[in-house]
Amino acid sequence: MDFWFSVGIVAVLLFLSGFFSGSETALTAASKSRLHNWEKEGNHRAALVNKIRERKDRMIGSLLLGNNLVNILASALATSVLIEIFGQAGVVYATIIMTFLVLIFAEVLPKTYALTHADKMSVAIAPVIRFVIWLFYPVAEAVNFVVRMTLKLFGADMSIIQDGSHMEVLRGVIDLHKGDDDETQEQRAMLRSVLDLFDVDIDEIMTHRKNVSMLNAADPIEKILEEALESPYTRVPVYRDSPDNIIGILHAKALMRELKLRERQNLWLDDINLEELLTDPWFVPEATTLYEQLQAFKTRREHFAVVVDEYGSFMGIVTLEDILEEIVGEIDDEHDETVVGVRKQSNGSYLVDGDVTIRDLRREFDWELPDDEDYSTIAGLIIHEAQIIPDAGQSFTFYGFRFDIVKRNRNQLVLIRVRAPEQRQAA
Repeated sequence: MDFWFSVGIVAVLLFLSGFFSGSETALTAASKSRLHNWEKEGNHRAALVNKIRERKDRMIGSLLLGNNLVNILASALATSVLIEIFGQAGVVYATIIMTFLVLIFAEVLPKTYALTHADKMSVAIAPVIRFVIWLFYPVAEAVNFVVRMTLKLFGADMSIIQDGSHMEVLRGVIDLHKGDDDETQEQRAMLRSVLDLFDVDIDEIMTHRKNVSMLNAADPIEKILEEALESPYTRVPVYRDSPDNIIGILHAKALMRELKLRERQNLWLDDINLEELLTDPWFVPEATTLYEQLQAFKTRREHFAVVVDEYGSFMGIVTLEDILEEIVGEIDDEHDETVVGVRKQSNGSYLVDGDVTIRDLRREFDWELPDDEDYSTIAGLIIHEAQIIPDAGQSFTFYGFRFDIVKRNRNQLVLIRVRAPEQRQAA
């Protein structure tokens, strides 16, 4: 009778050991974001879990104390029973049997289950764990004090918990978003782009001045009207004497309203006062981050800004659509060009225009190319790494990629053939 009673006690202690082991794993592995959402939805147990995890040292100390207590008690009880049956050999039998039982039923099994059901299990056990922490609080605090003092002797300050920056954590979570399908890759790219809004300046995404459609206020009004109506853009900068002297922005709606009014009143077009149709240009520095510019667009309720450098020189334009495209990818309309500067060849290589940005290539093809402050385009990367302006026909290998210079115009790399690492291995 005493034997089976002892066996029953050992079984209960093993169950408690498994409970403590699984609880520790569940509470440490549970998703912080999911529990936070459950708490916001009114789940009181999720709120309790979050409160318990605020003091992880107290939680882990109490659980380890309970776990070790029942393990030692179970081993001692099993050893005493087996010694009575087998004599001194019972020590060996008890060691082998208890190691097997503790390993499987008190460690591996409960922790495996807890890892696969961490969120639900942590919520389910929260009230019991709160009681355990209250029960073992004095002893756990004493243990934690001894641990802190001991670590302090070795120069480890446990009062400072280093969790890393929130941005690093978020980027790590995004990279762990598994899946090779197109939808998952797009999701990863979009989430990364949202975080990049804080680090990328508008000069990296703006339309450069050489590609900006502009109107010269000194031209005859007929020519200005013709160019404005033929332009695929809603807003067009207008300058006088020099492109650096932008006097306003012409909106297609304002022009159409003026033309409609003159048609109804049978007025001549050559006496249109262009400056009366213009809105004041909004100048923004090129060092503005995308996040700051997005907030400024929202505050001013505008979609268009003129980018200038520190000397006030005209550098390009940036629109709300440019920033949104950095998040969701290209937004094509009926006026957008289908050519984005990258053309895949039959041999697997890519012909890339020199002004294509590194960020676009990283997002589109998931290429591991560095995005540095010293450059933003593929041409800038090659010049920065080669420390020269290469001639057509030269080839370089950087970061596992092969770059063949196809065309150079003066000091500008116009066209580059790019072979990604996997394409080079296939070749």
